[in-house]
Amino acid sequence: MPTTSPINASLSAASLPTLGVYVHWPFCEAICPYCDFNVHLMRKAQGSPADWLEAYRRELAYAQSLRPQGPVETVFFGGGTPSLMSPELVGGILSAIDEMWGLARDAEITLEANPMSAPEAHLTALRAAGVTRLSLGVQAFEDGALKFLGRTHSAQDARVAFAAAQRIFPRASFDLIYARPHQTPEAWAQELSAALALGPQHMSLYQLTIEPETPFYKHQAAGKLTLPDEDSAAQMYELTQSLCASAGLPAYEISNHAAEGHACRHNVASWQGGDYLGIGPGAHGRVTSLERGARLSSVAQHSPAQWLAQVEQDGHGWGELHALDAESVKMEAILLGLRLAEGLSLEALSARGIALAETRLRDLRADGLLTQDPTRLQASASGRVLLDYLTGRLLG
Repeated sequence: MPTTSPINASLSAASLPTLGVYVHWPFCEAICPYCDFNVHLMRKAQGSPADWLEAYRRELAYAQSLRPQGPVETVFFGGGTPSLMSPELVGGILSAIDEMWGLARDAEITLEANPMSAPEAHLTALRAAGVTRLSLGVQAFEDGALKFLGRTHSAQDARVAFAAAQRIFPRASFDLIYARPHQTPEAWAQELSAALALGPQHMSLYQLTIEPETPFYKHQAAGKLTLPDEDSAAQMYELTQSLCASAGLPAYEISNHAAEGHACRHNVASWQGGDYLGIGPGAHGRVTSLERGARLSSVAQHSPAQWLAQVEQDGHGWGELHALDAESVKMEAILLGLRLAEGLSLEALSARGIALAETRLRDLRADGLLTQDPTRLQASASGRVLLDYLTGRLLG
């Protein structure tokens, strides 16, 4: 039987991990064929904006009972398509967070948006509501690829929306998906170069993966969808690293690139083991509770209707809340920390009671997959390409 991993008995409120809040908005105007997130059609949404604000406030209040210590350093509105939320709803949630924990003076407030739900007037209102960082779901700058990916915007729509985001928000980012069917390394290099010419300070660049239970999965199983071979995909990954680094946006995480000072603080804190409260349908959370003496994992009800009903009945919509055992804490620290270019702090691992087998470390260093100095453990360039293999060997 796995044993629960109690938090360090000497841990005080002053030494708790940083605190973030993830807010999930589960609705989209259309559902993309590659998406396996907890998303539902906007036209089927139940409840008024006032109902949703009250439900979010009640779940936040329940989360506060587990982790009352603040302030909140980062808030991330994800989805779904959070840009479909009204500025009043976004502002109301931020006000509730500020009332309960206090928002840090330099808090990073990220909101994900789609180009077709991000007209300039709406973006301006979201900025006034408190959003400081916009993450735009572009996915491609080629109209045929956008149609294939199920997107409702054009490449020009994306360029216009990103230009507006750059004017309105202190921080702006966009996502792209590469290694698409029939895409060549040369075509990706051209598309990425054009994207870099727009002057982004942050980009999230993902290889297309086929997830179970998605339309693309069914198409692939039927032989109607074929991804580029491993050599082509690896070449596209290497092109991504070199082109972004040359443009001043080196990778700070496997799929994320940023100019200095523009990394997403919310995600970095999560990868480093910080606390984040998962609020909304299907949201996941990790929180250190001094009262319970453990690091807790939470998962909310996926169905928006069931989530609303449970919040009304119980004050929260969490379908799962349990203390993580020692092995889970270790596994998460390794899996997430090695995604970062800066790697893992050996001192931080030791402080959390996490020990790694020296024989495995030695073997992985000898294979050129890990680098290690007296303070840090990092995946090498080769190790980042084979990260699943690397972490599998490290964790045994």
